[in-house]
Amino acid sequence: MSADTASTLEQEVHRLFELLDSMDIRGLSAMLTDDAQGIDEISRRWMRGKAALDDYFAQLEGAVSEPKSQVSDLHAVAWGEVGLVTFVLDQTYKMNGEEHRISAPTSIVFNRDNGGWKVAMIHTVPLPE
Repeated sequence: MSADTASTLEQEVHRLFELLDSMDIRGLSAMLTDDAQGIDEISRRWMRGKAALDDYFAQLEGAVSEPKSQVSDLHAVAWGEVGLVTFVLDQTYKMNGEEHRISAPTSIVFNRDNGGWKVAMIHTVPLPE
């Protein structure tokens, strides 16, 4: 994998969390593949398909405020049309007025789409303090 590909994948992760922190739901949706999957850590269930993730993001829009995300320990690899970025996500946010903090090892699988990268899976495992 080229250094450019690794850098591009890492930039996509930063872009994803910039969109989340600004609660740009349309921007987040545009980054997803149609068959994207993710975990809802609140309800502890899988979300399968772009529509399910879009619904989840829409629910966050009304319930979550002041999200601030920091990523560290990024590592990117790619195999042809598939990329994987692993990192640690540290995040604070308010949900229904109550402040929450998480530290979570996270992985994001990307799929190359029309020359760019789209999110195919987000897997976050918040760890208790």
